[in-house]
Amino acid sequence: MNSKLVDRFLARAKKWNEEMSLLRKICLDCGLTETYKWMHPCYTFQEKNVVLIHNFKEYCALLFHKGVLLKDTNDILVQQTENVQAARQIRFTNSQQIIDLESVIKTYIYQAIEIEKAGLEVKLKPTSAFEMPDEFKKALETNSDLKKAFESLTPGRQRGYLLFFSQAKQSKTRESRIEKCIPTILNGKGLKD
Repeated sequence: MNSKLVDRFLARAKKWNEEMSLLRKICLDCGLTETYKWMHPCYTFQEKNVVLIHNFKEYCALLFHKGVLLKDTNDILVQQTENVQAARQIRFTNSQQIIDLESVIKTYIYQAIEIEKAGLEVKLKPTSAFEMPDEFKKALETNSDLKKAFESLTPGRQRGYLLFFSQAKQSKTRESRIEKCIPTILNGKGLKD
C-alpha cells in the first residue's frame, strides 16, 4: 500500500521525478522500509524514521531525520532553516549529482541506520528557549483555558506555534495569527494538524 502512495506521489511530481525515483531506489537498496508520511516518501528502519524524500521549487532533497548526528565527512548536509534542530538535507538539482554521489549517499544512510540501532536521540532545545511574543503572553495571561490548552500540547506543537507567531514582523499581524489559532489550540491541535 505504501508503495502505491509513493508511486502516485512520484507520478504527480511535476518536477524532480527522475531525481526522486533515483533516491527511492537508493533508499530501498539500503534495506529501508518504504512508507508515506507527511505527504512524502519516508524510509524507516524498524519503524524509526531515517530519511524522507521531498521536493522544492529549486531542488529535491534527501532529509535525514537525525542528520545532526551524522558525521558529514563530505560536507554535503544542509540545515534547511535556522529553526530546524535535528534534520539535515542533501540537496540535488539534477540526476547526475545523485548518480555521482550514490556511494556517499548510501554511506550516510547506513550511518543513519546505525544511529537508530544505537538508540541515539537528538537533544532538542526546550520550548522555553524559544521566544514567546508579548502578544501571546498577554493572551495566555487573560485566557486561562488557552494557557491550559497550550501547556497540554506536545513540545513540538508548542514550538510550531511560537515560531509561527514570532515570524510576523508587526504586532498587528502577530495578534491576528494568535486570534486565528486560538480555536485550534483549544482543540488540542498543532498548527498543521
